[in-house]
Order: sequence, then C-alpha cells, then structure tokens
Amino acid sequence: MNSGFSTRDGGGVVAVFEAAEVSILRSLVSQVLGLIAPGETGDDPLERALGIGTAEAPSDPVLARLFPSAYEDEKEASEFRRYTEATLRDGKRADAQTMLDTARPGRSELTPEQAQAWLRSLNDVRLALGTKLEVTEEVHDEIAAMSEDDPRYPAYVTYDWLTYLQDTLVRALW
Repeated sequence: MNSGFSTRDGGGVVAVFEAAEVSILRSLVSQVLGLIAPGETGDDPLERALGIGTAEAPSDPVLARLFPSAYEDEKEASEFRRYTEATLRDGKRADAQTMLDTARPGRSELTPEQAQAWLRSLNDVRLALGTKLEVTEEVHDEIAAMSEDDPRYPAYVTYDWLTYLQDTLVRALW
C-alpha cells in the first residue's frame, strides 16, 4: 500500500486509494461509528432536548480513550462530561460519515473541511485500534521484530498504515 495525501492546487487535498485500502478504511470507520452512537440522556425532557447526557465515564477502554475525562476531580469530570459528551459524539459521527461518504478507490479530491474531518476521524480510528492493541511508544520496534506469521501482525501493520495516512494528511494540510 503506497497511498497517502498530497496538496491539491487551489486548496484541499488529493488522496489516491486502492479498492482494498478503501474497504479497510470503511470497515474501521464503520466499527468506530458503531461505538460512538448517541450517548444516553437523562429522563428530563429539557435535558434530552438540550443534549445533556449522563455524567458517567465510559467503562469500555476504547470509549474512555475517545472520550477521556477532562478533569482529575471526579465531580468536575462528571459535570463537564454531562454537558459536552453528546456534542463530542455528534462531531465524531459527522466526521466518520464524511470519511465514509468520500472514501473511494482511485483519486479523491477533498475540500479543506472534508480533509479536516478525515484527520479527526483517522485519529479516532487510530485511538480505537491502538487501545485494542495496547500500543505503546515502542510500536515500530514491535512491528519490526514481529513475524508475519504472528496473528497480530495484520492489525499492527494496519495501525502503522493509519499512522502514515494521518502523517501525510497533516503534511498536505500544513
């Protein structure tokens, strides 16, 4: 796989993907999209209308990574989460949907706004996969030492590829 992003004349970025790469991206983004379904709201109709959610931190490690606590103090963290998590979930779902709508085999031209959504969504996918794989700072050394017969190898190589895509997208945007 040698895809990546480059700058487009007139703004935005260009991506060139093979069909298999698009399939992998769509699958991973869809899985993350399934995780970040709308959060639970309280029983109060006004709170539901305003998108005020529950104050509980996620017990799932992936969700805890995607929606980390903003404060060390539990009470402050709960209050902050209560008022912000629904909006954060909405944004992550919108970014994932943009990626699903624009990921296609061959050459794709993304507007600056679409490219920013891709960047955020790629980050979410990397965070989710990295959490599942328990990725550490030594991930590149681990991949280099890992046998291709290791059942974890495809997932680690995919994580590394996502890192590469994110890097090329950051470079194309700035």
